[in-house]
Amino acid sequence: MLPPGSTIGIVGGGQLGRMSAMAAARLGYRAHILTEEVDGPAAQVSAGITVGGYDDPAALRAFAAAADVITFEFENVSAEGLDLLAELRPVHPSPRILGISQDRIAEKTFLNAHGVVTAPWAAVTDMASLYTAMGDIGLPAILKTTRLGYDGRGQARVTTRAEAEAALAILSPGPLVLEGMVDFACEISVVVACSSDGQMASFDPVENRHAHGILDLTFAPARIPEETADRAAALGRQVAQALGLVGLLAVEMFVDRDGTLRVNEIAPRPHNSGHWTIDACPASQFEMHIRAVAGLPLPPATRHSDAVMKNLIGPDDMAFWPEILATPGLIPHHYGKAEARPGRKMAHVTRLFPRGGLPGPFGIAAALGRLSPPEGCGASGEPA
Repeated sequence: MLPPGSTIGIVGGGQLGRMSAMAAARLGYRAHILTEEVDGPAAQVSAGITVGGYDDPAALRAFAAAADVITFEFENVSAEGLDLLAELRPVHPSPRILGISQDRIAEKTFLNAHGVVTAPWAAVTDMASLYTAMGDIGLPAILKTTRLGYDGRGQARVTTRAEAEAALAILSPGPLVLEGMVDFACEISVVVACSSDGQMASFDPVENRHAHGILDLTFAPARIPEETADRAAALGRQVAQALGLVGLLAVEMFVDRDGTLRVNEIAPRPHNSGHWTIDACPASQFEMHIRAVAGLPLPPATRHSDAVMKNLIGPDDMAFWPEILATPGLIPHHYGKAEARPGRKMAHVTRLFPRGGLPGPFGIAAALGRLSPPEGCGASGEPA
């Protein structure tokens, strides 16, 4: 176990690093951030920062010298940089796991090789392979970059051959994947923590609703049959075990209308859909993350309340901030970002309910004025 007073290095300076650093402080640790932004969300609450590129050897060495163990807060960092860090300090999750999650082809190949069902997919490198993929998978479909895509970026829905050709021109160069559309009932996710001595804890599956490719609402627990929830939790643990995970992993899944679970993506770090755990669980996903990388015991990932989490995106959502602060029962979390740009995650707000007491319409919807959360798990959609 890492003794109190030790320093946990976090690669990345965004809100996930911020909340991880705050969880580390509760457990008696300091956080040191490798970031390209001097006054970013994580830097504001950390004991120290190293400012530099994620692939800059000098910055990486200086950062490693300031840390006892290293983790990361988002996938779009240099895998080569993590390899260098791993030569200097323990890194959890491992650079190998990051490499799998960074590339959609590697990710889907890994999942399928371990018996995990995904949406139908095919690699696309040029026009000829695009035509072959469309013939095999059919249209409509989603054409996605294999790397650096998140929050709806780096992807296009295509319904015709002409749209697919235009999307290929926009998203190239580099390999792409064509994913078949799934007529799913809802999208869920499971967050799993694993320690180096084999302890494992998984939070209850939650239901996620997106707007414009960005997570909008999370309902905890997911409003799905208990048997489906049990299978989803087991599937999340299966993926974590197959990866040899030490740290935290989020597994995003689609629930087909026949109950089939299809894994969409994996993320080996704290996840937006796990923010509700800060307020509804004795140990949040961020505490679990820190415990796992520091070698501490993992408590059960239990919840004492049901919850709804709402992301606050850009200036439109942040216009409600004063009202949120004035509304009893809403729990606000601001990320410390100075500029509320369109599409930028600025904060989130959580509303708790007694276990088994998720009502509708939700109090959070009334507080924000413009939201009308859908009833239950049942809206058809597309990969996001």
